[in-house]
Amino acid sequence: MSVDHSTIRPPDQVHPVKIPARPLVRPASIGFLALMADTTGNTGNIQDTGAPLHGPGPQPRKSGWRHIGPGIVVAATGVGAGDLVATLIAGSSFGYTLLWAAVIGCLVKISLAEAAGRWHLATGRTLFDGWASLGRWTTYFFGVYVVIWGFVYGAAAMSSSALPLQALFPGVMDLEWWGIACALVGLAFVWFNRYAVFEKVMTVLVGVMFAVTVYLAVRVVPNLGDAFAGLLPVLPDADDSVLYTLGLIGGVGGTITLAAYGYWINAKGWTDSGWMKVMRLDNRVAYLTTGIFVIAMLVVGAELLNSAGVAIAGGDKGLIQLSDILEDKYGATTAKFFLIGFFATSFTSLIGVWHGVSLMFADFVARGRKKAKPSTGEAIASGGPEKSWPFRAYLLWLTFPPMILLFEGQPFRLIIIYGVLGAAFMPFLALTLVWLLNSARTPREWRNGPLSNTMLAIAGLLFLVLCVKQVWDQPWSEFF
Repeated sequence: MSVDHSTIRPPDQVHPVKIPARPLVRPASIGFLALMADTTGNTGNIQDTGAPLHGPGPQPRKSGWRHIGPGIVVAATGVGAGDLVATLIAGSSFGYTLLWAAVIGCLVKISLAEAAGRWHLATGRTLFDGWASLGRWTTYFFGVYVVIWGFVYGAAAMSSSALPLQALFPGVMDLEWWGIACALVGLAFVWFNRYAVFEKVMTVLVGVMFAVTVYLAVRVVPNLGDAFAGLLPVLPDADDSVLYTLGLIGGVGGTITLAAYGYWINAKGWTDSGWMKVMRLDNRVAYLTTGIFVIAMLVVGAELLNSAGVAIAGGDKGLIQLSDILEDKYGATTAKFFLIGFFATSFTSLIGVWHGVSLMFADFVARGRKKAKPSTGEAIASGGPEKSWPFRAYLLWLTFPPMILLFEGQPFRLIIIYGVLGAAFMPFLALTLVWLLNSARTPREWRNGPLSNTMLAIAGLLFLVLCVKQVWDQPWSEFF
């Protein structure tokens, strides 16, 4: 999720689990996805760790497609208009050269989301409760971050959702009023609905996004030979190509929404380690979906823009330019179809943040009280936080104060602070997950294995480099 201008179901009844015979050979792709799913090094629910276990653990639920849900939500929220523009520009500038970077970006985010979800299920505690156990500094960082981030992101999400509507219905309203309308609809929807309805609507909108992006990728007729060649890790011949490539890897599919994933799986009703296999399948679906979105847009950039030598502007307005190009080449129907997908992409990010980050803020407030009890997944699953005043207060904060920025423009100093805090969040997430999941705070059988530690370390270093670069690039001389 990047910004440019970034019936709670009760668990199924437990049935005896039939273990199918293991095939002698698994396809390489399935084996790799399974490896990425289980990053602890464990292949079952409870392993012989050499330490006594305190009673039998929760019975593992059988994973299946009917359980999929939070992964669709995190994919829809994480892929915003800015992500589509970034991959579109990468395709228009370098063809298929950086296809491999988009794939790696998805694998990195799989590891981060899996780690966040594993913490929630293995410990029964929320991620913010884990952060709080690391010291007060985590509370201070998150408190400042979530207030400033929400103020600026609210305006960006409104504007991004308004752009395609203004293009679809020219002359009806100014951009600012379309943005306000989107914010109010998002507010009402999240305020009056619980997670189950929220998930269903997000699934429908993801279906629209999927249909549009895949249709466009097929319509421009991808060069499959060049696409497969793009899976080889080659840097483009350009200045700052390393940093550009790292930025593309880091920008694929989500920032704070990765941390919200654990809250969504709890809201779904998954609250213990018996849901671990289900969560891992759900997480793989999330980033497979994300990968399809961004690769499809890179194909469009490579075939439609790169081959014709056409450049588009950065930011959400680049997608409006793409709509004009599509209309010239394929007709008005294709252009309108794309604008509908553009709106679905932007609006899912809006309502996803309105719901997920408000859940995190409610947990932040509850955990910050004196003599606060540990925050648990069961509390999230009860639906209580979605009705609480902190949840609704943050909803109002995301909706009304940012409307000022639609008319006045974004204040310079605030944008710099916002950029620095935003750049710092992902290394904060990666490194604190390494800390939590290698400590006694996590049951031994669910602590990190070598693969998870490697992937989280790579993610932490990647985002730390991007953080330093973004801080360095800020116009500090003009700040004071």
